[in-house]
Amino acid sequence: MKHKIVTVFFILVLILLALVSFFTVVEIKYFVFVGCLWFLIVFLGSSYIGSNYHVKAYCGNQLETEKKVAITFDDGPHEMTLLVLDVLKKHNVKATFFCIGKNIEAHPDILKRTIEEGHTVGNHSYGHSPFFDFYRKNQVIAEIEKTDALIESVLGKKTILFRPPYGVTNPSIRRALAVTGHKTIGWNIRSLDGVFKKEDFLLNRIIKRIKPGGIVLLHDTSIQTVNVLDQLLSFLQTNNYTVVPLEELLNIKAYED
Repeated sequence: MKHKIVTVFFILVLILLALVSFFTVVEIKYFVFVGCLWFLIVFLGSSYIGSNYHVKAYCGNQLETEKKVAITFDDGPHEMTLLVLDVLKKHNVKATFFCIGKNIEAHPDILKRTIEEGHTVGNHSYGHSPFFDFYRKNQVIAEIEKTDALIESVLGKKTILFRPPYGVTNPSIRRALAVTGHKTIGWNIRSLDGVFKKEDFLLNRIIKRIKPGGIVLLHDTSIQTVNVLDQLLSFLQTNNYTVVPLEELLNIKAYED
């Protein structure tokens, strides 16, 4: 909706400039400036999932007043997921795992253990391609549905939680989600563990951003994340925070009835 409003507004501005040019000289740089400004707004809106620019995304619960947060992981199942599960079990915490379809095919037993231990599972596309943002609507639908089927083959029911690769949204993803009916899940506490590996940096970055209703984004793909997770959960316990399932924090359903 925001994208349509922004686009219509800039089209009207360009039309106005064109009309003015009939009566006076309007330099081409003004048309270029308007076009560049439109592109910048679209780029930022598409890149920042919390902007709700293309789709409504659940990026935390701003109404939550109690010290409750949710922990989420992207990009598994992975060999490191097993160690993540060990840490979660040690602290008696339930998390949400946004899984890549091709990784489910490679590690179905890890997904099975994840589910058996009471964690929530969401869809994170089939291939997590760097070109996912350029896929057409039908390609996005195919990726989502293929991963849904893989999750359902282990879980026994369909997940309705979807986290787009890289947190990027666009009109094709919006149209695809209108067909599949998934809820878009974002975050408001990004660890950057997919980029940086220094544990102190990662832990401090998360701790500084912890607040009631927060959703933490981690990746269950590195030993650094495993170590940071253990320290983070100890910190949360010491500071009287409770880690709750994502669906409880957001008051939404994770699976189809």
